[in-house]
Amino acid sequence: KGFVMRKLSVLTVPAFKDNYLWIIHDGLNAVVVDPGDATVIRSALTAHQLTLVAILLTHHHHDHVGGVSELVKDHSVPVFGPSEETIVGVSHTLTDASIITISELALHFRVISVPGHTKGHIAYHAPDQDWLFCGDTLFAGGCGRLFEGSPQQMATSLSKLAALPDKTQVYCAHEYTLSNLSFALVIEQDNRDLIHRISREQMKRDCGQYTVPSTIAIEKKTNPFLRCSETSVIESLRLANRLQGTDPVSVFAALREWKNNF
Repeated sequence: KGFVMRKLSVLTVPAFKDNYLWIIHDGLNAVVVDPGDATVIRSALTAHQLTLVAILLTHHHHDHVGGVSELVKDHSVPVFGPSEETIVGVSHTLTDASIITISELALHFRVISVPGHTKGHIAYHAPDQDWLFCGDTLFAGGCGRLFEGSPQQMATSLSKLAALPDKTQVYCAHEYTLSNLSFALVIEQDNRDLIHRISREQMKRDCGQYTVPSTIAIEKKTNPFLRCSETSVIESLRLANRLQGTDPVSVFAALREWKNNF
């Protein structure tokens, strides 16, 4: 018999209070992204009868890497992670534009360097599937806090992600969507796309559904952190006496500072 390509899908594994861990699989083999908790990953692999073949890490925070050491005890698999960060267990370090291939799944990723949340944060883009696994850089309706990087770095990182194709599905790592969108609405009260999105996402949560993945197209229309050049966003900052300058990085910095205390 000839080789049959099996369809790839992404399994959502909730963990902790509001984390999402991701398992990419073809029904047989699986790659896990940011396994913060080994127990829930093990359970999901067992329930779906999947064999772990690789681990992908976006950054060093414990809720993203905490399960690695346990998982590699059971499975001798490559662990990919950012070269700019020291993460125990990483066997393959990655830099911007690295290409990795998971041969068992015929899956290709291009690595995008997205510092800001942490100094070496990376994202994984699967161009054939239009998937983006972006850790804590871009969130549905928001972005990560700047723990180690500068506003300039994060603004640049977000612009790289915003440049991906509109249909790219954004698999971020937390269910923060409704709180992010409530902040977005303060910034752009008249944004019709945002108002519609809030009601859609609220309905999902009311039914116990996930709001992730989002898409790049939706983020560009509704996420204030991708809208730093919009007049409406700049005007809101000005009215709130928070505007330091109208260039995108100054606008981003002012937005992030406001959101930190929102």
